[in-house]
Amino acid sequence: MTGVVFKGKRTRELSADAAVSVVDVYKSYRGAQGQETRVLDDIDLDIRKGEFFSLLGPSGCGKTTLLRILAGFEQADSGAVLIGGRDMTGIPAHQRPVNTVFQSYALFPHLNVFDNVAFGLRQKRVPAAQIRDRVGRALETVRIQDFGARRPEQLSGGQRQRVALARAIVNEPEVLLLDEPLSALDLKLRKELQVELSNLQETLGMTFVFVTHDQEEALVMSDRIAVMNRGRVEQLGRAEDLYERPRTAFVANFLGSSNLIPGTIQASSETGATVLTPHGPLRTVYGAGLRPGKEVTLSIRPEKLRMERDDETEGNEVRARVDDIVYTGAENQYLLEAGGQRLVAFQLNADIGADEDFDYDEEVALYVPPESLVILEEA
Repeated sequence: MTGVVFKGKRTRELSADAAVSVVDVYKSYRGAQGQETRVLDDIDLDIRKGEFFSLLGPSGCGKTTLLRILAGFEQADSGAVLIGGRDMTGIPAHQRPVNTVFQSYALFPHLNVFDNVAFGLRQKRVPAAQIRDRVGRALETVRIQDFGARRPEQLSGGQRQRVALARAIVNEPEVLLLDEPLSALDLKLRKELQVELSNLQETLGMTFVFVTHDQEEALVMSDRIAVMNRGRVEQLGRAEDLYERPRTAFVANFLGSSNLIPGTIQASSETGATVLTPHGPLRTVYGAGLRPGKEVTLSIRPEKLRMERDDETEGNEVRARVDDIVYTGAENQYLLEAGGQRLVAFQLNADIGADEDFDYDEEVALYVPPESLVILEEA
C-alpha cells in the first residue's frame, strides 16, 4: 500500500500496484418526475497494473456507467477515480491516459484502416515517420497488417474489431477500457477473439478493464472479476474463486448455475459444519464457528453433484427422482425432483457408461461432496 491517503466517505490507503483506484464513487440519475435512480452505490476497488479486469453483471447493474466514469465521459456525483495515482476529477476524457474500445467499433467510414488507426496520433501532431512505425506495429499486433488500405465496409466484423483495438493501443494508454467489444460477433468468432484478446493483453502488459454481461467470457479472459448487481460490487476475486466459492445467491446463480438448498446449522467445528436441510443433514467444510440454529443457504454447482443408485451411496446424499433429461451434446443435464425442490445435475457424456446412464422417473441418490457445498452470505 502507498502512503497516500484519500479522504472520501471513508479513508483508505491506495494500493501501490493500482493502475486504477475507484474510491467511494456514487452516481444517480433523476427522471422526468424528479425521482432519483441510484446507478452506482459507493463503488470502492483497485485495479492492478497489467491485469485483465472484468466488470460483469446483468443489464442495468451499473458496469457501463462505471466504465464511462473511468473514461471521463460521465462524472460521478461523489467519490473519485485515480489513474496511475493521479486524481482524474475534472480531467476531460481526451486528457486521460486511457482509450476506449466500443461495442459499435466507432470507426470512421470515410477513412481506410491505416488512417483510422493513425487518427489519434495525427491529432497529437506525432511526426509522420513515427506514425508509420507505430501504426504498422499496431496493425501487426492485431494481425491485420495487410488490410491498411481497406475501408471499414470492406472488412468482416472480426476485422473491424481488430481495427478498433489497433486504434486504441497505438496511443499507448496506461489503461484500455473495453465496453462489450465482442457482443456483436457470432459465437464462433467471439470465442476465437476471447483467446486473442487475452493473449494481446498479456503481450502488451497493459491494464485492460473489460465490461461484459457474458459469464463465460469473463471466466475465460479475466485475471479478476467484479460481479456487479444493482449498482454495487457483489463479489470481487479471481474467476476460480468466484465460481467455486460464491459469496451470495446472486453470484452463485449469475456466474453459471447453482442448486440452492435452505438449511439450519446443526453443529460446527474447526473443520466445517453440519447443516440440517429438507433432505436431511449435509456436511460441508465451510461454516466453521457458525452458531447452531442459524439459518443459511447452501450452494452446490450441478456438475459437482454425483448421481448414484441406492446401493452405491456413501452418506451426505440427497434422494431424488429423475424428472427430465436434457441432452446438450457434451453433457446430459438431469432435472431432478427432491422433496418438492427442483435440483439439477450435469454429467459429461464422455464419463457416462452403460451402468451410469439414468432414465426418466428413476430414483437416485445425489452425493454432495462436502468441499463443494458452500454456505452463502446474506445479500
